[in-house]
Amino acid sequence: MRKILFAALTALGLAACAGEPPAPLKLTILHNNDIHSRLQPVNAQSSTCSAQDAAQNRCFGGMARVATTLQTQKTAAEVAGRQVLTLDAGDQFQGSLFYSHYKGSAELEVMSQVGYDAMAIGNHEFDDGPENFARFLRAARFPVLSANIDAGTEPVLRDLFKSHIVLTRAGVKIAVVGATTEDTPEIASPGPRLRFAKAEDVLRPLVAKLKADGVSHIVLLSHLGLPRDREVAAAVDGIDAIVGGHSHTLLGNGIEGAEGPYPTLVKSPSGRDVPIVQAGAYSRHVGRLDLDFDAAGNVVAATGNTILIPQSVVPHAAIQATIDRLDGPLAQVRETLVGQGAIAYTLDGCRARECALGNLVAEAMLAATRGQGTQIALQNGGGLRAGIAAGEIRLGAVLTTLPFQNSVATLKLKGSDFVAALENGVSQVAQGGGRFPQVAGVRYTWDVSRPVGSRIVLVELRRADGSYGAFDPNATYVIATNDFMRRGGDGYTVLRDRAIDPYDFGPGLDDALAAFVRANSPVRVPTDGRIVTR
Repeated sequence: MRKILFAALTALGLAACAGEPPAPLKLTILHNNDIHSRLQPVNAQSSTCSAQDAAQNRCFGGMARVATTLQTQKTAAEVAGRQVLTLDAGDQFQGSLFYSHYKGSAELEVMSQVGYDAMAIGNHEFDDGPENFARFLRAARFPVLSANIDAGTEPVLRDLFKSHIVLTRAGVKIAVVGATTEDTPEIASPGPRLRFAKAEDVLRPLVAKLKADGVSHIVLLSHLGLPRDREVAAAVDGIDAIVGGHSHTLLGNGIEGAEGPYPTLVKSPSGRDVPIVQAGAYSRHVGRLDLDFDAAGNVVAATGNTILIPQSVVPHAAIQATIDRLDGPLAQVRETLVGQGAIAYTLDGCRARECALGNLVAEAMLAATRGQGTQIALQNGGGLRAGIAAGEIRLGAVLTTLPFQNSVATLKLKGSDFVAALENGVSQVAQGGGRFPQVAGVRYTWDVSRPVGSRIVLVELRRADGSYGAFDPNATYVIATNDFMRRGGDGYTVLRDRAIDPYDFGPGLDDALAAFVRANSPVRVPTDGRIVTR
């Protein structure tokens, strides 16, 4: 673990609140994020662990083992005289058959048994609209938080969630404040009546009011993503720590695959270090952040790390029983054999460069709509949620890879508008945006050093013999995509606003992929240079 000392006082610090100063506090925050319906253990591709994976000791996480790990860490912290919060930073929904079948009630039942103190609202909580999320909120036994969502004109959700909660630990008031990514309307289905404000604009006055009301410590439970968490930390004074999600970032010290230290530190406007933590995704890890506060309420030390949850962790018996009961109706569906994979299709790089999984799904869309004369297929990298291992491919793996129940949409589009769609797709690579365009039927070259909006250097159309030739910006092409993108999701407004003869009700995307695997088993669609990065 890594220990960071913080300045106890600064000249620009917030004024002390009236009344008795708080006592020194030792606080432990246990947290996870972006579970994405992975109630069962996962393998290296973050899809449901198979019997073969288990036999080879290649399984990680799963919510019964998450529960054991959280309880073990909580007990250890309490024995050491520490106060404990257990937090979830959002996106429990979407990603496995549990969500596809139960629409959030399975995740809720398990979360209730784990015993969370609070959950942030993630964008995927809206994937099936506000009504579905409202059912979850009405039944939740724990507070669900977002300060920057305004539900004042959405009666379905009004008063069902809070901006924050104030908890008391060892006589000290601690506020947990929620925040949700502002681009939720583009990447999910929250409906037209919810408003998503810029987080900083809401947090500044809220934090100031909480301090004025005598709250000693403030934790931001964020589903904004690490880049936005950095911005918020640098813009809003008074936040003691940010527990994050959304970007699936693994922060850790000495952890394989970690993308930065745990905690990651950012200076607040007054010059104080704000620790930011995040624990990857898909139930493989939990995080433990230990914060020590002095009597003035300042963070004087922070230690922590993410904790990998291996197969050797004993599952929580009651929660495992719940998961097994919920899994019963799903087993027959999941085990249906679709075909064979000649190679492994991983998620690596699908949000930043050509990946074999993206090629596979794009080719499946092209094949499913070939009778309509489709020439090009376009799939967002963020719509791919798990890899597919080589060997047997079962329906459960297909549904885990493509969990959103999208349909294949078709449209005609002018060549120049397709280029604009590609420009949108490569506009957020630095932020890890899910809009990165995986393709079939074309080859494109893009330059990451160019300004956003002018990064596409060359587009070429694939000929019948597999070679590539000229692409005409003035011609009209027939394109297949998923209905989410066609309706403008992930910023693809050009597919919504410039589409000619769009049709959003083709076969299910998962059905198209399953059919392609069956028809081409053992399926081999490797990377082949169709996306060139300069």
